[in-house]
Amino acid sequence: MTNVEDRLSRIEAAIEELTKIVKAHEERLAKVEDRLTRLETVVEKLANAVSVHSMRLDSFDRRLMALGARWGVESEEAFRNAMKGIVEGILGVARVSKWVYFDKDGVVYGYPSQVDVDVAIKDSTHILVEVKSSVSRGDVSEFSRVGRLYEMVTGIKPRLVMVTPFIDDRGLEAARTLGIEVYTDV
Repeated sequence: MTNVEDRLSRIEAAIEELTKIVKAHEERLAKVEDRLTRLETVVEKLANAVSVHSMRLDSFDRRLMALGARWGVESEEAFRNAMKGIVEGILGVARVSKWVYFDKDGVVYGYPSQVDVDVAIKDSTHILVEVKSSVSRGDVSEFSRVGRLYEMVTGIKPRLVMVTPFIDDRGLEAARTLGIEVYTDV
C-alpha cells in the first residue's frame, strides 16, 4: 500500500507543479493579451495618422504639380520671348513665332487635335524647338511626329531641337535615333 500511496503522492505533487505552471502561463497570457490590445490601439492610431498624412501628401503633390505646370508654361513663354527678342530684335536674322495647327488626320496623337510647337524659327532653315521641364522617350516620339506633321503641312523638313533640364536615358537614345537635337545641362 505504501507503494500506491507513494505513487499517489508523487502524482499529486506533479499535478500541483503542473497547476502552478498552467497558472503562470495563464498570467503571462493575460499580460500578452493586454499588450496586444494596447498594440492594436496604437496600430489603429498609426493607421489613422498615416491616412491623414497620405491625404495631405496627395494634396501637396497636386499643388506642387500645378505649380510645376504653371512654372513650365511661364518658363516656355519666357524662353519664347527671349528667343524672339534675340533672334528677331537683336540679330535680325529670323522670325520667331509659335506654330499652331489643327491636325485633323491625327498624325501626332492618333486622333484630331490641335498641335503647337513652342518656337518655330524660319529663315533659310526651319527649326522647331520644344521646351520642356523634363523629357521622356514618349515626348521625343511625339515631337518627331510634330516635325513630320510640319513637313506634311509646309513641305519643308524642319530641324528639331528639344531644350530641357532633364531627359532620361531612353529619351536621349530616342532623340539620337530620330535625329532630334537635345540641349540640356547633362
